[in-house]
Amino acid sequence: MKRKTLDMVFSAGGVAVAILLVLLGFVFKTNADFADTYVHDQLSQQQIGFTPAEFLSDEEKASTCLTEYAGTPLDSGKKAECYANDYIGMHLKGIGGGETYATLGAVQTKAKTALADATTANASNVDALKADLDKINGQRETMFKGETLRGLLLTSYGFSIFGEKAVLAAMLSFLGALVMLLASIAGFIHAFSPKGEKKLI
Repeated sequence: MKRKTLDMVFSAGGVAVAILLVLLGFVFKTNADFADTYVHDQLSQQQIGFTPAEFLSDEEKASTCLTEYAGTPLDSGKKAECYANDYIGMHLKGIGGGETYATLGAVQTKAKTALADATTANASNVDALKADLDKINGQRETMFKGETLRGLLLTSYGFSIFGEKAVLAAMLSFLGALVMLLASIAGFIHAFSPKGEKKLI
């Protein structure tokens, strides 16, 4: 087999691979654009905004991202992560006293039992126990709403990360296509050079 024939075969294969990589690059780029636009549009519709810098508490000012995004709308995956962890997460710790919606369930059940027992016994602390239960009910309801919103925002953040990975994959695909195309061109040039006429066997 002549070296020219072998060069032509490999070069043609390289062109085919380059075309495939370009197509994959466009697929990844399309997915990345969709993820970025979708996350931006969905978050923007919620009309959530970061607290302006002058109204941040000392605890909130300790957060780098809350200070950086102060006064801006929540409209990106990175902002969603910041708001979920540094704003909602921080306030939920204060509201629940370290408890979560799930763990407050046991506290709530215990308070209900104590109130029921006190009511049955016609105890003098019924009103105090009822106030405690009302407080726990309020805490648990707030924790539920806060944790739900936090989870949704973190899901948006996760979706945006897939978009970023798709951008990286698109860049690598385009780069790989360029390398294959250049290698194929070099192969074609070599095939039509005098050396390409030599037989390998």
